[in-house]
Amino acid sequence: MSKVKNFEEFLKLPDKYYVTTPIYYVNDKPHIGHSYTTVLGDVLTRYHREQGVPTFFLTGTDEHGQKVQQAAEKVGITPQEQSDTTVLRFQELWKTLNISNDYFIRTTMPFHKKVVQEVLQDLYDRGEIYKDEYKGRYCVPCERFFKEKDLNGDTLCPECGRQTNEITESNYFFRMSKYQDWLIDYIKTHPLFIMPLFRANETLGFLNKPLGDLCISRPKSRLSWGIELPFDSDYVCYVWFDALINYISGVGYRQDDEKFKKWWPVSCHLIGKDILTTHTVYWPIMLKAMGVEQPQTIFAHGWWLTGDTKMSKSLGNVVNPMDMIQRFGVDAFRYYLIAAMTPGQDASFTEEAFITRYNSDLANDLGNLLSRVVKMTLRVSDGVIPQHGEFGQDEHDLAAAVDNAIISMHAAIATMRLDGGLEQVLNAIRAGNRYLEITAPWTLAKKGETERLNTVLYCTAELLRIVSVLLDPIMPGKMADIRFALGIDRTEKPEFNVAKLRAFNRNNVLSGRRINDTDSLFPRFVPPMSETPAQPAPKAKAPEKSKAASAEEKTGLITIEEFGKMQLLTAKVLEAEKVEGADKLLKLQLEVGETRRQVVSGIAQFYTPEEMIGRSIVIVANLKPAKIRGIESEGMLLCAKYGKDLKLIAVDGAVPSGSSVG
Repeated sequence: MSKVKNFEEFLKLPDKYYVTTPIYYVNDKPHIGHSYTTVLGDVLTRYHREQGVPTFFLTGTDEHGQKVQQAAEKVGITPQEQSDTTVLRFQELWKTLNISNDYFIRTTMPFHKKVVQEVLQDLYDRGEIYKDEYKGRYCVPCERFFKEKDLNGDTLCPECGRQTNEITESNYFFRMSKYQDWLIDYIKTHPLFIMPLFRANETLGFLNKPLGDLCISRPKSRLSWGIELPFDSDYVCYVWFDALINYISGVGYRQDDEKFKKWWPVSCHLIGKDILTTHTVYWPIMLKAMGVEQPQTIFAHGWWLTGDTKMSKSLGNVVNPMDMIQRFGVDAFRYYLIAAMTPGQDASFTEEAFITRYNSDLANDLGNLLSRVVKMTLRVSDGVIPQHGEFGQDEHDLAAAVDNAIISMHAAIATMRLDGGLEQVLNAIRAGNRYLEITAPWTLAKKGETERLNTVLYCTAELLRIVSVLLDPIMPGKMADIRFALGIDRTEKPEFNVAKLRAFNRNNVLSGRRINDTDSLFPRFVPPMSETPAQPAPKAKAPEKSKAASAEEKTGLITIEEFGKMQLLTAKVLEAEKVEGADKLLKLQLEVGETRRQVVSGIAQFYTPEEMIGRSIVIVANLKPAKIRGIESEGMLLCAKYGKDLKLIAVDGAVPSGSSVG
């Protein structure tokens, strides 16, 4: 991104935003790689829409070529039947993922075929396409020809590593080589054309060697599934030449001049790094030969890895998006995809990393903050968000964290660093939880400091409202739930207006709105415990008591071994509620490391449920479970009692739950 001269320039929005994903092969079902690119495109589209920018989001499927034909032959159906069946999997997944694309293009659509044939005929008539005999090697999975010089004496495909086949046949060629010098110059003089910058350098490295002409046909005797060449019915079009044209046929090229003029050039082609050459060499030269303006940006993201290995259907290590969505919800899955990958770099996926981020960012930080604000407002303000009073330093610090989140997310959209923007939003959420700890609204309520209490309730609610706008393009369903909990109707659409969002102490969107009680926004996920619990060690024969030991028993002293039998652990309070019909009892849901347990404690006269949520406490973890008022309790809280007062035992500083005490 180039440097901006002033803040106004930084806030300037584009006149329109047109974004595309690659069109996906229909030879198999979609996986996490397809999901990531499409969710990223959807997030970028939603951000621009919410800023009032006219947008167009195109995705779809690539339905021609040898891989599709072979997949169809394998199951004994026609290529069209293969396409019609598999495309439904993509369309259903996009619906489940809440993808808001404006159009879904299929390369088997008649209008697309017509545009491809018109382009081919035009290039052929102008001498840009010619017929010649080809001898070299061919990679079926990549559907690409390679000259011997490109393979450096090897027979493996330089793109996918699979074996290539030697082939000799007559074909039609596109005069790509004549544009090599032009393309090198264009890339060097347009720094935003290929992003990230190191991908532009990769393309320039590829162009250091002489560029050959591109074979754009396949004889029907070898491959019949494709768009027929308009000037030779014995051939079909090379699948990549066909597929790339979707980016212009999908917005009206050679069909609707007004529509095409409105949306082209594309703002951003989103691609994976494995298709960098086709998009940054073939496609720009095709457009140049056609006399069509170049894309503004071609952005190549990295791969999803399992450990250090690329996810691959052939390796059997791909992640099924539907499995993750069913277990954790669609918004949590969308959030992880955006938060865990720095666009342009590779990212490693493990279920353990997913669960850790889900519990930390969504359940503990965001979900916990909403629960505390809702419960406290319902309890002390009759469920109505009050008007705030005068701001002090704590409020100004909170507002600064929110302001930084707003600016960071705005910048993240332009720079394609959404993961970095998300981190600043999470910092604002964490600042909100710290703000509640510092201001202690439950204590303000006890003391009757109403004006100060109203300010705290308003500020935390306003933080949540702003967060719900910033994260709406990523988690539209859950962010609508947050706004509904704050009394905002679901029909009220969020508006990502930087200037309006930054007016933290001047906004009055929430005052007077009635809170809606809500279930846990992101229920904490606890992995199932092992079905084979560890067996207790066999009891040793008790030694005979000495006279000294008898004396210790009389004075109440214990040995270090006896103390070691007690398991003291730190725990975090996730939920708290009063036990019905019992004035002294609270029922607590605790996070203890990777497990969750329930404890009933007689502290209700000293602590309200709202005061308990989010606290880090110490429990006796290996106490035999007991039933109190018919409710199972799995442990005991440690407290200090002096006279009629009682205080919880806590730890000094932030310590992970489940840490050993003693």
